[in-house]
Amino acid sequence: MTSRPEELEVTAIHVYPVKGLSPQALEGVDLSPGDPLPHDRRYAIENGPSPFDPAAPAHLPKIHFLMLMRNGLLARLRTAFDPATTVLVVHEGAREAVRGDLSTADGRAAIEAFLEVYCADELRGPPRILEAPGFSFSDTASRVLSIINLASVRALEQRIGVPVDPLRFRGNLHVEGLPPWGEFDLVGRTLRSPTGVVLEVVKRIDRCAATNVEPGSGIRDMNVPQALMRAYDHVDCGVYARVVTGGALGLGERLAVA
Repeated sequence: MTSRPEELEVTAIHVYPVKGLSPQALEGVDLSPGDPLPHDRRYAIENGPSPFDPAAPAHLPKIHFLMLMRNGLLARLRTAFDPATTVLVVHEGAREAVRGDLSTADGRAAIEAFLEVYCADELRGPPRILEAPGFSFSDTASRVLSIINLASVRALEQRIGVPVDPLRFRGNLHVEGLPPWGEFDLVGRTLRSPTGVVLEVVKRIDRCAATNVEPGSGIRDMNVPQALMRAYDHVDCGVYARVVTGGALGLGERLAVA
């Protein structure tokens, strides 16, 4: 008699249309082989001149862009991006600070002008919104999505004695059903949904100072990599997965481990 395959449940799906800015929660997503989530890190905000060439896009270190590791005040902004209209709306507190169509020069200029004032003390040059068709400004050159095991986040909370918001880790999928740190045992294995989606788990994710920033407030209120190292002798939380077979993936989806 064979045992039932281990299963995970997808409890949250998030996409980050602009690198460094806020997540958008999704009810479901259509995945394509070899691609990250649609529109994930589709845009980045250049922090002064960089070697990025939209005609020949290539991965660059995140230091070239506005990002939470260095620019924690970005976490205070609440943003919403509409892929159908390519309009980005930015809220600062309760007010709408700016909106712009990122497909137009005027729309990008409106967002850039706001950021030039908002991030004035942290800019190395004029901020510029970058995009290249089909390119993702991920922290890794691989075209992957990220998975956060909520049991691991809870274990870290218990070890350090303070709440840890899973959004600190800026993952695409939050999952339940694994023991703490059980995601690391998935590397080299596949996850399969009833709808036919197949994900191959390829790598653990090492964490940087971006996780020190509290979502929503922008306050650096803890040192997550240091806490991980002291508690577990590593700085990893979550895993990267490659889409092998695409299809629809929704909240509550069960992923069988193979």
